[in-house]
Amino acid sequence: MSEKKPSILQGFKAFLMRGNVVDLAVAVVIGAAFTNIVNSVVKGIINPLVGTIGTQNLDNYSSCIKSCTGEHPTSVRILWGSVLGATLTFLITAAVVYFLMVLPMSKYLARMEARRKAKEGTHEVMEVTELEVLKEIRDALLAQQRRSGSGHDER
Repeated sequence: MSEKKPSILQGFKAFLMRGNVVDLAVAVVIGAAFTNIVNSVVKGIINPLVGTIGTQNLDNYSSCIKSCTGEHPTSVRILWGSVLGATLTFLITAAVVYFLMVLPMSKYLARMEARRKAKEGTHEVMEVTELEVLKEIRDALLAQQRRSGSGHDER
């Protein structure tokens, strides 16, 4: 017996049709567009604010460990301005993602969960109440059946 193996193209098609691959592709595209916004905020707002103290280009901030006069082969330049710029970009990105996406979504999901639990609680109370009513009806019918079966009529 020979089992028919799926072709490479069929496997690739199945891979592409998974929901998480499409979601990941959308996230990458949105992330790329979002990066442009964050970079514009850093270049247009943050750098000029820092520029009031010094230069507007954070990449210009650096320090020397050894002699930085000219192109001396032993000079060591630490470019801490570019690290500061990247850190600010990261913090702005994280803040925007958290405050505009994560926080509202978690509040929305918490509200939906509370509504679902409230519905379940109401539904359970209704079921218990209906069950109790049915038990009372059963008990009343059994009591009535016993009375009529024993020959006593309580009218």
